[in-house]
Amino acid sequence: MVKEFLRYVVVGGISFAADFATIVAFEETLLKAFSWGLYAAVVCGFVVGLAVNYYLSLKFVFTSPDYADRGRSLSAFLAFGVIGLVGLLLTELGMWLGIECLGWNYMVVKILVTGVVLMWNYLGRKLIIFR
Repeated sequence: MVKEFLRYVVVGGISFAADFATIVAFEETLLKAFSWGLYAAVVCGFVVGLAVNYYLSLKFVFTSPDYADRGRSLSAFLAFGVIGLVGLLLTELGMWLGIECLGWNYMVVKILVTGVVLMWNYLGRKLIIFR
């Protein structure tokens, strides 16, 4: 399980990079003029990060033969998405707290919040989908 978690951290890092790049791209260009733009950019980043994470998780993390029939069905993808949606809600809450309440830069807040959400996503997916 330790090796699997380490692979998940690497996949999470790649997914985070895609998520973070999407957030910055949307926040600094398309959505900059809107007061709600950052929070919409976070949703866009979530969608990109979720897609990258799902694909890479199936290819590199949850590869045990025990998982051959898990994770590749519509219901498993929906569960993967729901777990991710909870992660998105945690992210949005953390972003709001960090930015609005603490006055921190959104990039710093996103990096900090990602650590908490990484643990939630791994444990949720491991315990619910790939048990």
